[in-house]
Amino acid sequence: MRLQATEIHARLGGRPVLQGVSARFDPGWTAIVGPNGAGKSTLLRVLAGLLQPDRGSVALAGRALADWAADERGRALAWLSQGSDTTGELTARETVALGRLPHTGLFGAMAPRDEAAVERAMALTECSAWAGRRLQQLSGGERQRVLLARALATEAPVLLLDEPTTHLDAPHQVALARLARRLAPTHTVVTVLHDLPLALAADRVLVLAAGRVRAHADADDPALHTALVAAFGGAVQVRTIDGLARVLPVL
Repeated sequence: MRLQATEIHARLGGRPVLQGVSARFDPGWTAIVGPNGAGKSTLLRVLAGLLQPDRGSVALAGRALADWAADERGRALAWLSQGSDTTGELTARETVALGRLPHTGLFGAMAPRDEAAVERAMALTECSAWAGRRLQQLSGGERQRVLLARALATEAPVLLLDEPTTHLDAPHQVALARLARRLAPTHTVVTVLHDLPLALAADRVLVLAAGRVRAHADADDPALHTALVAAFGGAVQVRTIDGLARVLPVL
């Protein structure tokens, strides 16, 4: 399912954050990267319909996002924010089951299909082992995997994930990248990432700096690598090692 942003302008606290951002996201995995304050999370919030831009528009499957009913949009688009709100009294499984609300409604009962979706999401994120534990009893990395499972449980074809690797150790960061690749043929996966080497594992990378798109191309595109180096002020370099692009710090 295609998600498209056209000439997005947005302010936060009166400060321009996004300045004429246009981008198209098709099925596949796109990583959004850029220095702090570039507007990455703001762009994701606009794409999710959580922040109204000052100017510009967002379309989902060719329809203005504003025209989608809330439950309809919830079934098509799943969102994971930085530090997503959690209720510590809920168990991990109860938290993941919240992802089915667009299907069941607030007071609807879980059908076998809903139960299966929850189990599948927890298995994909390797958090089934603590299904009965309360969130407040889990580590930061464990909670993050539960929240990712909640997004996956929606079975939405579009996944917007803001820094999904937060609190994850290296093996689970790699597992998340593999999961994104696994979902990419049938899902539009858009992730904000600070980990540049992980970002280059995506199909495409969008580079933001000072609220503008500096590049949006396949991860192995040399022009993208040039824009990436420039966006980070030369603090990184991209080298091809054994046929793969690698991001290295400039010390």
